Amino acid sequence: MKIVVLDGYTENPGDLSWDELGKLGELTVYDRTSLTDEDEAIARIGDAEVVFTNKTPITKKIIDACPSMKMISMLATGYNVVDYEYAKEKGIPVTNVPTYGTASVSQFSIALLLEICHHIGHHDASVHAGNWANCIDWCYWDYPLIELAGKTFGLLGCGRIGIHTAEAAKGLGMHVIAYNRSQSQAAKDLGVEFVDLDGLFARSDVLALQMSLADFNVGIINKENIAKMKDGVIILNNSRGQMVVEQDLADALNSGKVAFAGLDVVSTEPIRADNPLLTVKNCIITPHMSWGSQGSRQRIMDCTVNNIRAFLSGAPENVVNP
Repeated sequence: MKIVVLDGYTENPGDLSWDELGKLGELTVYDRTSLTDEDEAIARIGDAEVVFTNKTPITKKIIDACPSMKMISMLATGYNVVDYEYAKEKGIPVTNVPTYGTASVSQFSIALLLEICHHIGHHDASVHAGNWANCIDWCYWDYPLIELAGKTFGLLGCGRIGIHTAEAAKGLGMHVIAYNRSQSQAAKDLGVEFVDLDGLFARSDVLALQMSLADFNVGIINKENIAKMKDGVIILNNSRGQMVVEQDLADALNSGKVAFAGLDVVSTEPIRADNPLLTVKNCIITPHMSWGSQGSRQRIMDCTVNNIRAFLSGAPENVVNP
């Protein structure tokens, strides 16, 4: 059996092993494959029976040009880059990794928040630049230091990641409220208070976006909803950039309506040079790295290997187009 990985670098930049996958067939791993050149993907897939992708599209044209393909496996949870409905018509299961980054993504959300509260990176750079050594006072800080205890942490989305984040926020002494279309007992047992959307916007001192992208939440952080929020709210997003109308958030940051934003995602990735959030004040942006801890990526590797084993056994798992 021939196995091809089209874009393996972000999953394994060198600190993991492909060996277990290689035991299942003749393995070829490409670090990157063009996101736009279908012919390159077709040439690389060739007569492979199992194809792995993360962000490289698998289109109808590619599926038709590679008739040996029997399985498409995502190195991620999202599968929108695959024409999974057409794959189903052709009898090709598409599998994904449904849960792998809960701990890493929730931890990163809190890391963004703590960086906003203390600007540790800035002050470290300041000390190394000699500013403390030359200071007439025994200490200093260049940004307001924010204490979180007693404040309200709002979650737009309270699934696995949201619950994990809620637990961390409560450990910091915060009251957690959430909006979610379903209200899990696990969240209620933790003390999460479920509210409607307007209540979430009005009451949150910190608003964290941790919900999968859906039709109703595209652009949900817009000027109308920002106007419902507290003056000085902190907004965190390490979920999906398309939930934010970026110019509206930029305007709110520049006006001070939103005190700070911590973002690990933007609407178009990699970020465009003309993204308005690149030039606003009080906005931290990181390059969609919340998911990328070694432990998280190892879980992806383990699950994808198991997905192939299950497929070969005749009982495929984590199929998104049954």
